[in-house]
Amino acid sequence: MIIKVDNLVKRYGDLVALDHFNMELHQGEILGLLGPNGSGKTTAINCILSLLKYDKGNVEIFDKPMSPDAYEIKRDIGIIMQNVAVFDELTVYENIDYFCGLYITDKKQRKPLVDEAIEFVGLNDFRKFYPKKLSGGLLRRLNIACGIAHKPKLIILDEPTVAVDPQSRNNILEGILRLNREGTSIVYTSHYMEEVEQICSRIIIMDKGKTIATGTKDELKDMIKSGEKITIELLGIDGSILADIRNMPHIISAELNDNLIVVKSNRGKNNLVVIMEYLKSKDLSVGKIYSEPPTLNDVFLEITGKELRD
Repeated sequence: MIIKVDNLVKRYGDLVALDHFNMELHQGEILGLLGPNGSGKTTAINCILSLLKYDKGNVEIFDKPMSPDAYEIKRDIGIIMQNVAVFDELTVYENIDYFCGLYITDKKQRKPLVDEAIEFVGLNDFRKFYPKKLSGGLLRRLNIACGIAHKPKLIILDEPTVAVDPQSRNNILEGILRLNREGTSIVYTSHYMEEVEQICSRIIIMDKGKTIATGTKDELKDMIKSGEKITIELLGIDGSILADIRNMPHIISAELNDNLIVVKSNRGKNNLVVIMEYLKSKDLSVGKIYSEPPTLNDVFLEITGKELRD
């Protein structure tokens, strides 16, 4: 077991930030940790890393108790937090060398690791650049290189693709998958559901300090009522047609957007067949038809609710 968290409790006065939170990370996994703002994700990570004292519970990393002075454990952990943490007065190479040096003091041993990290994140052409000269995407890649140069067995990434362009985001995600293929176990937090769906082998959804759902993306999708979303291009539609579709069994909603009907249905029913048979009986001219399975975003909203969070 890479991480095992049992019944973690963290209070700030009357506020319970973690309420008997549980989590496991197995060897070779990319674990997605999801939750609305204020759900306790960052608090959980800080407690797991012993950066924050908790009130109750146990944390083990690499099958050993985690504590603030567990330096043997910490040497095998890489941390890439949401806020870029590099030194403006150091170049790309010097930044990576500095952070790698916190774990590996021998300069000769460190140099090939720094070179490999630079190559890995694609910063060869920027080795002598200072952070102020880098774009947001390049800064993120520098931040990742600083966290992985010492070859950690466990990497925790907290929102690593915030505010970067699609090309940089794709580069970062491909890099995470490569690290995982090389044997690194990863905890990944993000508000971008498509990223989590793309790279994570298992997902935890937490809210109000608790784990409220866990499983693969397909297992999570099986937990919710929402099924396929059906989009139908239709000419000459009137209100009675829309009302009839809304009244069909297993239909959650049906909305009209120009000449498109967007229908959300419950899972496990032949809803598309029923709708098409109905439209055929009305001699309506049907154009393009799309049927989409539920997404991780649908799962997240159904499980955690749609109200806005601070």
